[in-house]
Amino acid sequence: MKIAIIHDWLVTYAGAERVLEQMLNVFPNADLYSLVDFLPADQRDFILNKPVTTSFIQKLPLAKNKYRNYLPLMPLAIEQHDLSSYDIVISSSHAIAKGVLTGPDQLHICMCYSPIRYAWDLQHQYLHESGLTKGVTGWMAKAILHYIRLWDYRTASGVDKFIGISNFIARRIQKVYGRDATVIYPPVDIEQFTCCGKKEDFYFTASRMVPYKRIDLIVEAFTAMPDRKLIVIGDGPDFEKIKTKAGPNVSLLGYQSFAVLKDHLQRARAFVFAAEEDFGIAPLEAQACGTPVIAYKKGGAVETICGAASSTPTGVFFEQQTIKSLQQAVCIFEDLTCKISSKACRENAIRFSLERFRCEFKHYVESEWGLFQEGISKS
Repeated sequence: MKIAIIHDWLVTYAGAERVLEQMLNVFPNADLYSLVDFLPADQRDFILNKPVTTSFIQKLPLAKNKYRNYLPLMPLAIEQHDLSSYDIVISSSHAIAKGVLTGPDQLHICMCYSPIRYAWDLQHQYLHESGLTKGVTGWMAKAILHYIRLWDYRTASGVDKFIGISNFIARRIQKVYGRDATVIYPPVDIEQFTCCGKKEDFYFTASRMVPYKRIDLIVEAFTAMPDRKLIVIGDGPDFEKIKTKAGPNVSLLGYQSFAVLKDHLQRARAFVFAAEEDFGIAPLEAQACGTPVIAYKKGGAVETICGAASSTPTGVFFEQQTIKSLQQAVCIFEDLTCKISSKACRENAIRFSLERFRCEFKHYVESEWGLFQEGISKS
């Protein structure tokens, strides 16, 4: 099998890149494509130091820091990649990569992290947070996103098989593209974390401080519970605003090293998670440390945390993104603490290991390739 893997853009090592890393471990001989590649020289190990074929956007002015501003050109750019010599094309896509052109004798599998969030159901939230709801720039943004939606829907027909990273995303794929998706959960490096059964009397959360992560909600809820201690790790554009809402029982540590993050994950009484995520790796990293999770009951979290009704609970859910709902969940958690074991948390997290992902992904691609060849031979 001659395989190409095409990723939206290579600029950092985040959730989608962790999946890409394991794809390349499964198929190390695959060629790698992307719209742009601005990875630093010392951060290329996860792509096996492979050369990357990029698009014309790579050479446009200010592309290194402003590549997202070229969104209107991205559909054209992705279609210029010539992948006609490959048997299998795997698009690693949360935006544009799935729109690459393939032929009838090529199998195109899309690992879909989500249909383009800011063009579909999260458009209004995106425009509001970006200050693009009014005026000429607002209308231009809406027109561009309308065009992106039309292109995104059309190009879904060029994908033979969709993989969704959660049942939540599989439902979004069905809603947006009218296509079924097989769920393969993303890989979580469980082995980086060790289980710690001895917990200390503080709650913990960690995240980049951007609006949808709802760190402000967590800080406000715990500030209103002065008898409980909260520690927060993370930086971002909302840091100063959130800092003004923090009471004396809330400690904001800003950016910290991985070692400090892991130490707090291991010692915390519980990890608090208030975002609606497509999958959500942080709650699983907490559980890998034997730490229960108090999470908003929406998105991928409901698939990765065993709630209070489970025979082996690993956390507690709250129903609404409100201070009151979160506070109620904290009280429920404290009543259930004796029923939640560090061992159960760790065992639940192991279900999402790197090895599990590699085995599932390899089997899926090889099985679909076999079926695809049978279909060609019969036609």
